Amino acid sequence: MAITALRAFVLLVLLALGAASPSPAIAADPVDLQLVLASDVSRSIDDGEFQLQRQGYAQAFSDPRVMRAIRSGVLGRIAVSYVEWSGEDFQRVVVDWMVIGDEESAGLLSDRLLKEPRSFANRTALGAAIDYSMGMLERSPFQSERRTIDVSGDGTNTNGKLPTTARDQAVAAGVTINAVVILSPEPMPWNPYHTHPPGGLPKYFEDNVIGGLGAFLMVAENFDTFAQAILAKLIKEIAASPESARELLAEIR
Repeated sequence: MAITALRAFVLLVLLALGAASPSPAIAADPVDLQLVLASDVSRSIDDGEFQLQRQGYAQAFSDPRVMRAIRSGVLGRIAVSYVEWSGEDFQRVVVDWMVIGDEESAGLLSDRLLKEPRSFANRTALGAAIDYSMGMLERSPFQSERRTIDVSGDGTNTNGKLPTTARDQAVAAGVTINAVVILSPEPMPWNPYHTHPPGGLPKYFEDNVIGGLGAFLMVAENFDTFAQAILAKLIKEIAASPESARELLAEIR
């Protein structure tokens, strides 16, 4: 009986010690950059333009210069997720977080982008898109010094949270927001301000959307030139240094 009592006492002590000692935290997987690609699929973007947008991202990740930009980092790999957004309550994860560090993983991302169906065709809620992208970063299983949201769009905010409010909150959390603006040749008949605001759409995005350390904006003159614009944009935001980015960008000019 004495031995049984002693064993019970030891077991209780070990259990108490285990409860008092916190479990070791699981370290997040380190990468050079966490990048959320936030693509506008509002109703001002027709099906042909939507396909050009998807193809632009897919082609960019298949480009060897993007892979060289990825490998310029200390770890030589980044984490990417791709979301589509439209109205205030219309956001969808098309490709969840995945590591891109070689041609195989980049090709897998490109293939998935070309296969997934279009998510929405609703209004344009830039603020909600930024908030949703922040949610993606907050639940990311990865860790990095750089965290970036990459917004593409062809018009101004039309509903929901103001993009300036969402932008400022993201920047305060240490996130950079870059953008590629897609210009439309003619104003929309039912809402000309949406695609042609006073001062132009690039100025609107500069004033209301981009922000954070090293934030920048690129312009696609139309959807046909989107692929080249997104290629340049990805190289610039992925490359580990401005020097690496300049060297790679010089090859596409």
